[in-house]
Amino acid sequence: MAARTPLPEHVEAHRDRQWCREESRRVGTPGEAERFVERAGFAACLTDARRPGPSLYVAVCGRRDAVLPRNVQHDAEASLAWRLKDEVLRRGQAYYAKLGRGRAMFVAPRLVPAFHALWGVRKADETRLLGGDARAVLRVLRAEWEMATADLREESGVRDGKRFAAAMDALQAAMLVVPSEVLYEPRFTYIWTLAVGRFPALARSRMSREAALREVARAFLDGAGMTVRGELARVAGLSRQDAGLGNRALVADGTAVMLGTGVYALQRMADAGH
Repeated sequence: MAARTPLPEHVEAHRDRQWCREESRRVGTPGEAERFVERAGFAACLTDARRPGPSLYVAVCGRRDAVLPRNVQHDAEASLAWRLKDEVLRRGQAYYAKLGRGRAMFVAPRLVPAFHALWGVRKADETRLLGGDARAVLRVLRAEWEMATADLREESGVRDGKRFAAAMDALQAAMLVVPSEVLYEPRFTYIWTLAVGRFPALARSRMSREAALREVARAFLDGAGMTVRGELARVAGLSRQDAGLGNRALVADGTAVMLGTGVYALQRMADAGH
C-alpha cells in the first residue's frame, strides 16, 4: 500500500472533528452512526486508518490511527461497527450498498440523488447495462418486493453462488437493490429489497452529472478540509477525471481553492494555513 501524503496538522484536526476520530466523538449507537453518515455525506463501513476517508469503524474507535486487527471476529470495536451497520441498514435512515467499484458504502439521504445521477441505471437502460442474471433477480424482486438470499436465488433461477453474487453486486452498483435487513438465525442471510421502495427520492432524481460530481466533492471536502491527488477518486469510487471535475466546480463557486495539481482545500482551511 502506497504511503499517504502527509497533511498539515490543522487539516488532520479538522478531520478528527468531522469524522469522529476523537474519543469524545466516538460513535456507539445507531442514532450516532446515522448522524455520522449525515455529517460525512458518505462513508465506508470497515475500512481503517490505512485507507483515506470517513469510516464507521474508525468513528467507533474514536481515534485517527485505528487499524483493524487480524481477527476481527474477536475485536470489540469491529464487532460494534458491524452491529451498527446491521442496525442502520435495518432502520433505513441511511443508504447502504456496494456502490462505486464494489465498495460497501453508507450514503446520507441528501446525497442519494447525486450518487444516483452518477451510478444509477434507469429502467429504459436495464437491458443494455445489466446482464441476464441481474435482470432475472430484478424481475423477482419487482414482483415480491423483498426476499431472502436463498429464496431469491431459487425463484430467479440464478442458483450458482458466484453468478448470484455478481448479479447482486451489479444491482447494488446500479442503485436498484439494497439489503434491508440481516438475519443470523436460523442461518445467516440478507433480506433484499428494491432501492426505490426505501428511498423514494431515487424515483424523482433528475440531477445532472455535473451537479452530482460537485455535490459529492463538496461533501467530501467539507469533512476532509483538504484533499490530495487521487484521494476523492479513491474514497468515492470515481475516476480521477470525474473527481477533478467535481473539485474544480468547488473552486469555481468559491468553496475551495486549488493549491497544486490535484490538491484542493476549503477556502477557510487554506486561509487558516497561512
